[in-house]
Amino acid sequence: MTWIGLSLVAAVFLGIYDLCNKHAVTGNAVFPVIFFSTVTTASVWLGVRAIACLYPDMLPRALEVDALTFSQHGQIFLKSLIAGSSWVFTYFAVRQLPVSIAGPIRSTGPLWTFLGALLIFGERPAWLQVLGVAVTLLSFVALSWAGRAEGIRFYRDKAIGYMVLGTLLGVVSTLYDKHLLATRGFRPSTVQAWFSLYLVLLFLPVVIGWKLRWWQRGEFQWRWSIPCIGLALLVSDFTYFAALHQPDGWVSLVTAIRRSSVLVGFLGGLYWFQEKNGWRKLPAVLGVLTGVVLIVVG
Repeated sequence: MTWIGLSLVAAVFLGIYDLCNKHAVTGNAVFPVIFFSTVTTASVWLGVRAIACLYPDMLPRALEVDALTFSQHGQIFLKSLIAGSSWVFTYFAVRQLPVSIAGPIRSTGPLWTFLGALLIFGERPAWLQVLGVAVTLLSFVALSWAGRAEGIRFYRDKAIGYMVLGTLLGVVSTLYDKHLLATRGFRPSTVQAWFSLYLVLLFLPVVIGWKLRWWQRGEFQWRWSIPCIGLALLVSDFTYFAALHQPDGWVSLVTAIRRSSVLVGFLGGLYWFQEKNGWRKLPAVLGVLTGVVLIVVG
């Protein structure tokens, strides 16, 4: 499959991930949700490793996990630390914000990734891509106006700040992904398998602290959407890493296509969660998508 096809698959499952995320954290404790969803992903990769040990010729090469040096483990651990920090801020924001607001904010990630790719990897934009950046920014402003109808003040709302910070950390994680896959030569399966395991190790002490009530915290309720978060992200990340691993899979373009998941999350939020003011937000959401398309076709 081409990098474009892989990116589109990643986008669909990322939209499903956003919806499951909203269902799991609404009125629920955040840290156990993150922990058990990452345990789901890590369990799948542990199962893959078990099959590889018992039946080494059974798995396709795309699922093989390479042995790493101590230094290489450190590089992937850093990836887990950055992404895990992004998730904490994002999950707390999603718990409070409508999906139709949170999703479009996260979808501005390709804009910042695009700018980072210019500075770090020397990717040079065409004029259509520059236009796409401008359209994305204007759409973000329009979305902030639409959010006022629900009492959300973009410049004063703490949840908006969490989402923006989570998005920016996600951009750092995305650029680091490209570095690991393209510059350092890691295979997608290797990065995802060890990344998932290290996330569990990072969140384990936090969940223990939550369980022992080391701080004031909310109560946890198990929901079917929690393992679905891990499974949806597993598919999305695997296809996303595979797209980045291809020589012509520019990080700015792959990320832009992947973030078209905002449409899945937006429609799901209106239908599943009965969110209000959908038509008022729709032009801004379509504007974000238009910006993404311009960045891609440029």
